[in-house]
Amino acid sequence: MTDSGIKILWVDDEIEHLRAHILFLKEKGYDITTATNGHDALEMVQANFFDLIFLDENMPGLTGLETLSQLKTLRSDVPVIMITKSEEEDIMDQAIGNQIADYLIKPVNPRQILLSIKKHLDKKELVTKTTTSAYQSQFGKIALEISDSFTYQDWVEVYKKLIYWELELEQGDGAMDEVLNMQKTEATQTFTKFIKKNYLAWLKTPEEAPLLSHNLVKSKVLPLLDKGEKVFFIVIDNFRYDQWEVLKKVIASDYLVEEDSPYFSILPTATQYARNAIFAGLMPSQIKEMFPQYWVDDDSDEGKNKYEGELLGTLLNRFRKEKSFAYRKITDSDAGKSLLDELHGLLSNDLNAIVFNFVDMLSHARTEVKMIKELARDEAAYRSLTQSWYNHSPLKELLLKLRSENVKIVLTTDHGTTRVQNPVKVIGDRNVNANLRYKQGKNLSYKAKEVFEVLKPKDAFLPKLNVSTAYIFGCNNDFFAYPNNYNHYVSYYRDSFQHGGISLEEMIIPCVTLRGRGN
Repeated sequence: MTDSGIKILWVDDEIEHLRAHILFLKEKGYDITTATNGHDALEMVQANFFDLIFLDENMPGLTGLETLSQLKTLRSDVPVIMITKSEEEDIMDQAIGNQIADYLIKPVNPRQILLSIKKHLDKKELVTKTTTSAYQSQFGKIALEISDSFTYQDWVEVYKKLIYWELELEQGDGAMDEVLNMQKTEATQTFTKFIKKNYLAWLKTPEEAPLLSHNLVKSKVLPLLDKGEKVFFIVIDNFRYDQWEVLKKVIASDYLVEEDSPYFSILPTATQYARNAIFAGLMPSQIKEMFPQYWVDDDSDEGKNKYEGELLGTLLNRFRKEKSFAYRKITDSDAGKSLLDELHGLLSNDLNAIVFNFVDMLSHARTEVKMIKELARDEAAYRSLTQSWYNHSPLKELLLKLRSENVKIVLTTDHGTTRVQNPVKVIGDRNVNANLRYKQGKNLSYKAKEVFEVLKPKDAFLPKLNVSTAYIFGCNNDFFAYPNNYNHYVSYYRDSFQHGGISLEEMIIPCVTLRGRGN
């Protein structure tokens, strides 16, 4: 027998009938204290610390439910497991309403009691041990899949697996974090080589390419409209696939996920390019050529996404879709409230396109505001902050209101973001854009092996400001830094979340179709 250090209070007016159970638990190393009534139990809890409490529901004097209510007032953090002879539903409802940890029906056997203890007190340790062991057994297989990923479908599966294990392992003690991070780094480096080799070829031969930004509406929205569905097309700016995996657990309680198909953002993985491509159904250079009034160049001070609604109108016209539609951009709570107030009217449209900008704002704020940087210090914290936003956001209110309406929801993003670590020196003139993950301009100076360079923008369907314009893209977890005031610049931006370049997080992004469970 080893001492577990776990202290348990067992409250039952017939405690003498439970001696065999108590002896069994003591042999397992648990420190058991007993009480025969609610009043004694409350005094013991006031004077001592307990890790867990077993509580009989049917006791004379202060009943189990009355004792439970007072226990929660004294120590709301201590799990209480109620044991009862009764199977009446109202008693269960009251106990659950008082936030019991578990509910056992008499007669109970020692193994049931032990299982309940492990479920509530040893769960984290057991989950950590099991998850660590499972990841270790999968490590070699994932490593092989990384080296053997020759198609975009292969990379989607590899990325999903890495996210799965990242979310699983973050529940543990962090023992495998370094190993997982090394495997993610290896995956990103290999993925970058894959993109360098294939990206321009995809644009020349679209039939061999994954679904890219400019084909998203054509592929995911128009077929639903053709079937007579009313569609809400919701774009969360700067939204990673791991963030979706976290929100999915919440959203799935109200919605059926009919399709979950990650797609690839075009380069640059930046709002000006990727999101305009989504709404126009065209690549950036095509937008500039066909609708110059709706394209804003990098060197302009004008907002780069002012005309998304107009671009969506051109897309519908080009495909001869005579559908009523509306476009809204939500950047603050007031805009969110207005959207909800207008919802009844919007439901008459065939298509409603709504952009939520909060996650992008969070990413920028994390760089510029020290407090936000502390709150979102790593990927796990960044996911947690995104979930907290969603739980109190107009997006959640919108989804709650739409779940019983006869609409389909296509939820997606324009690009993801990656946490940058490694500075790469770039020299350019004053007209070079300020993005840390891609640069476009003339006379750029850099080491070619450190970037993905596109010397002929037309090959990547990118606009150019002058005849010598070139584009370069940051790879892996690199970010571009100027030699001037280099140390300060590097210190300020290292470990920040950026987008515009090539990484799994920026390029492989969520697109899901939802149907309300109320339909």
